[in-house]
Amino acid sequence: MPSLDAVLARLDANREAALDRLFRLLEIPSISADPAYKAECRRAAEWLTAELRGLGFEASVRDTQGHPMVLGHAKAKRRDVPHVLFYGHYDVQPVDPLELWNTKPFEPRLADGPNGKQIVARGACDDKGQLMTFVEAVRAFREAGDLPCDISILFEGEEESGSLSLPKFMADNAAELKADLMLVCDTGMWDAQTPAITAMLRGILLEEVIVRAANRDLHSGMYGGAAINPIRVLANIIADLHEPDGRIAVPGFYDGVDELPADIAEQWRALDFDEKAFLGEVGLSVPAGEKGRSVLEMIWSRPTCDVNGIVGGYTLAGSKTVLPAQASAKISFRLVGRQDAAKIQTSFRDFVRARLPADCEVEFLAHGGSGAIALPFASETLNRARRALAQEWGREPVMAASGGSIPIVGDFKSKLGMDALLVGFGLDDDKVHSPNEKYELSSFQRGARSWARILQALSN
Repeated sequence: MPSLDAVLARLDANREAALDRLFRLLEIPSISADPAYKAECRRAAEWLTAELRGLGFEASVRDTQGHPMVLGHAKAKRRDVPHVLFYGHYDVQPVDPLELWNTKPFEPRLADGPNGKQIVARGACDDKGQLMTFVEAVRAFREAGDLPCDISILFEGEEESGSLSLPKFMADNAAELKADLMLVCDTGMWDAQTPAITAMLRGILLEEVIVRAANRDLHSGMYGGAAINPIRVLANIIADLHEPDGRIAVPGFYDGVDELPADIAEQWRALDFDEKAFLGEVGLSVPAGEKGRSVLEMIWSRPTCDVNGIVGGYTLAGSKTVLPAQASAKISFRLVGRQDAAKIQTSFRDFVRARLPADCEVEFLAHGGSGAIALPFASETLNRARRALAQEWGREPVMAASGGSIPIVGDFKSKLGMDALLVGFGLDDDKVHSPNEKYELSSFQRGARSWARILQALSN
């Protein structure tokens, strides 16, 4: 295996050519949500396949029921090395509203910013710039001598439109996708100088509850007081979901929820995070989650239960004195740690049924779910990645978490037994999904150097 210094030297020498390659990928309008761009999505897949083949990968465009996948494999000369699977996506969001772009979204350019030069284009950060940091790191290893480990690469073409083809592709190609560790780049840094590892992703459970009573809508003057109102029933059930201190009241809900390790909790408390500013930006002022928890804990490491929508009765202009025959609510649970989505679904449904009065019945509609993802904070994989990032950036990476969910990462864990290491170099102000999306040039260049360090650290 080549020395790390030789690999980093190749990356530094290739900076201009690497940027040119990224620009060529950014010029392809691979918008997966719009059928008019189907051919462009294939063009992006073919471009990436050609790049991987040029790096010695056995790579191919794999057709799906939607946009194609790109899958490539390369082995190191050394034996007894780890096998990693790198995941990214080449598709991008639509560019509307076009008039808010300062320049054409698929004509990438460099612009001046507060942290130095910025790459401006749709997909610059999400996810073409990010995935190319890994490709460039692999290129540098090849040019310096050999790969540090066995590497598989999967580039998806539908992440921005729901990853509809990925579950079947994963099931059909499970043996080929199986590796020791999954690497994901679709995340960000703490700030422009501080890297981060997203060590935890919350899972999700989506439920819809429909409460029915009378066999038709009723006149509230003739039946009010005598007839049960499904809206009131549903409102009482929703009110019971939370204790006064913010905890979720569903029995067994906190099974598998662990406290943060003391050193991670201390790191989070020391972060430059303004809770008042975070809430104030959206017109709020008081944290509404579990009492005694910081806002970062609430959004990163604690489970939640939220009502996302309620429908019942007359909702148009004016008034209509009606007792509705049914009322419904859509409810989401964010899951952490070892919470079991199936057990929570069962417990939640029992919780609802136990609160149904006479003459009411309930129907449940499941809208999917996936478990949480967490690398053990004491794991050797995580510690090697931490040391590698600290060497590149000159400061300890933040052991961050994500309040959101990336279901595909959960699927790789549950179906293929693969843990995921999530390291990305995006910033909060990169305007992802918005006009004038950008990616810091330093994120692109030092991101590639970071992946080189991580790959070598994982392989030693």
